[in-house]
Amino acid sequence: MAAAGGVAVVTGPLAGGPSASAASTSLSSDPILHLIRRATYGITPGLVEEVTRLTWPSWLERQLKPSGVADTLCDGHLARFPLLSMSTAQVRAAQPDNSWQTMQDLGAATVLRAAWSKRQLFEVMVEFWSNHLNVTCPFGDAWDTRHRYDADVIRPHALGRYSDMLVASALHPAMLQFLNNDGSHKRSPNENFGRELLELHTVGVDGGYTEADVRTSALVMTGCSIDWNTRAYTFRPTWHHTGPVRVLGWSSANASAAGGATVAESYLRYLAMHPKTARRIARKLAIRFVSDNPSDALVTALAQTYLSNGSDIRPVLRQLFHSAEFKGSAGQKVRRPYEDLIATVRTLGLGPDTTGTKASMDLYWTVSDMGQAPLGWTQPDGYPDVATAWQSASGTLGRWNAHLNITARWWPNTLTGHPLRTLLPAALPATWGGVVDALGVRLLGQKLAAADRNAVLTFLQKTATGTVAANDQWLTWKLPYFVALILDLPPHGLR
Repeated sequence: MAAAGGVAVVTGPLAGGPSASAASTSLSSDPILHLIRRATYGITPGLVEEVTRLTWPSWLERQLKPSGVADTLCDGHLARFPLLSMSTAQVRAAQPDNSWQTMQDLGAATVLRAAWSKRQLFEVMVEFWSNHLNVTCPFGDAWDTRHRYDADVIRPHALGRYSDMLVASALHPAMLQFLNNDGSHKRSPNENFGRELLELHTVGVDGGYTEADVRTSALVMTGCSIDWNTRAYTFRPTWHHTGPVRVLGWSSANASAAGGATVAESYLRYLAMHPKTARRIARKLAIRFVSDNPSDALVTALAQTYLSNGSDIRPVLRQLFHSAEFKGSAGQKVRRPYEDLIATVRTLGLGPDTTGTKASMDLYWTVSDMGQAPLGWTQPDGYPDVATAWQSASGTLGRWNAHLNITARWWPNTLTGHPLRTLLPAALPATWGGVVDALGVRLLGQKLAAADRNAVLTFLQKTATGTVAANDQWLTWKLPYFVALILDLPPHGLR
């Protein structure tokens, strides 16, 4: 990195976009920092000390049981989004037809929870499943139901059994409309949901199904629809195809139209427990928490745990986090724009506005401009979670701009927190090398690698042994640029 006309020019790992393999040497492999980077949206003041005090296995167990983790601040701020606690009928009564307000509130509340919830692993898993069983938000047809999909499908099952979540998802009005099953009739079955159920939600594109299976999958789900007046799920027996059906080893006589709902649930639960589904879920979890290319041995082990526990996710996560492959994977995952933004807010120790919802909403629009609005992927397959999908010069510049804007509180300007100077030790180190080290530990949880440290000093036009003056421009009016520069370094771009 060098100073060029006052602009930081990166010549290292992040110059062309995030690259985990290139930047991994910059990242500490400390097990507590590693767990925090993967199981949360980033360090906060005091979080390292909390995990150290509890020990990371105990902290992990607490996170796996989120109902036991007090979340007072987040709960209080969520109360400022009253539409999200309403039923579909209440939203329809409170909002004009086709209003997007509830969906935008959901996006902002998602940011709020990621940034400030104490139940961090739970929120990470909510994002994981929202992405896996994607119903894009905003989505016009789900203007009055999308928030209930989050509340009634994803959140209750995020650390439970996938079989239960799959059934709840498949029969929810938001999903039924998103993948066009709400109008699927035995005389004109819509194959969209039947296909995505196999390709995306369960066994995967290499799961061994045929085009005939796709057709049968659609027929099994005919009749699963919504009430056009109440927008609630309803089963329409007269729409349901009857007759023998078979898909991937599952079969049913399917003799009665009235029993079609039972047949559909049987099919969904079979798919949830299919070995190919187990491997697919296991691989996606390993990609999320370990590396872009997890080993086959790890995927096989996690899949077996998934099947042995009836698709319960907690044992799978427990095994994953205790695995040698996870413990040795520091530096092998890149933060996507959303995670980078949230990590920036968290490490700076910033909070939401004291009244209202503007800070959360402003962050929502900021990350939307960065290309990863929460819940906003428009295709059914969800946001990609590998580094190559996020490598671009414009993406890197967007992150850097966000770091500076948030640090200086230019935008969003409604975030709360202590003055920026409090990021520095009360007693300033005597040398610039010491200042850079202290700021690295405060923001990243670690001292900078030699190359990163030297790059920062070069940018500041300081030497490691140079004497520090408290009124130096880099500690006064240029302090936001100094802080943002630390966040521009590779360690902050990695999870």
